[in-house]
Amino acid sequence: MPEGNDRPALTSPTPSAQYRLTIRVRLTDAHGILGQVTTAIADAGGAVVAVDLVQADAENSPRDLVVDASGSDHWAQIIAAIDAIAGAKVVDTTDRTFLLHVGGKIEQHNKHQLKTRDDLSMVYTPGVARVCLAVAEDPGRAFQYTIKRNTVAVVSDGTAVLGLGDIGPLAAMPVMEGKCCLFKEFAGVDAFPVCLDTTDPEEIVRTVKVMAPAFGGINLEDISAPRCFEIEDRLKEELDIPVFHDDQHGTAVVVMAALLNAVKLTGRRLQDARA
Repeated sequence: MPEGNDRPALTSPTPSAQYRLTIRVRLTDAHGILGQVTTAIADAGGAVVAVDLVQADAENSPRDLVVDASGSDHWAQIIAAIDAIAGAKVVDTTDRTFLLHVGGKIEQHNKHQLKTRDDLSMVYTPGVARVCLAVAEDPGRAFQYTIKRNTVAVVSDGTAVLGLGDIGPLAAMPVMEGKCCLFKEFAGVDAFPVCLDTTDPEEIVRTVKVMAPAFGGINLEDISAPRCFEIEDRLKEELDIPVFHDDQHGTAVVVMAALLNAVKLTGRRLQDARA
């Protein structure tokens, strides 16, 4: 079985991609076995997303069935239903969500290829010194000649992660990486997860301030209240780059977008709407 170390509360009311499983099944050549397997999965409450033939000329042809379930406990029911069919045998399973997270979900890429000595002399020494001096002369040029112009720090201490609560900075990393994926995919903004091993507001503020020169903005994420408000206020006052509190401002943006779309679709004016 895959990881399956979910808390009991982590379930979905219906089959969901968050519990997507690849099940490798060995089938005999008997007619209709695959149909029996897919029917058994459906009867067990699973949803078959895809069926792939692994090896066409095998004596017992293996197939990979991609199946959505409602929770990790549901996987066992689906697998048992498959194994109950004569001529079908589950030989392996893969948790698709965990597989997607292997090695993290983000990585750094160079914008320019380094193929020659001339490339190196411009990207790094000695040519880079000219750019450094230009930024030293005018700090505003950092937004033109460094990643600062398009890079956000996603900062968390792991004390209020999703519906999981205080799970700490290491366990918060998958969520912060996911937020970085959203920044890049939907806004073209490069973001980097910064999970801090402290819950002291003073230390968090100081840490963000000392690393701020490398970033064009700060996104505060999943920091428990009321500390999050103090941290946000302090950073807004003491930094010269935007500070965004996702759990406050992000929620407000989404709610307002929903309201604006609702009145647009219904032909009403926002000022005439009532709760």
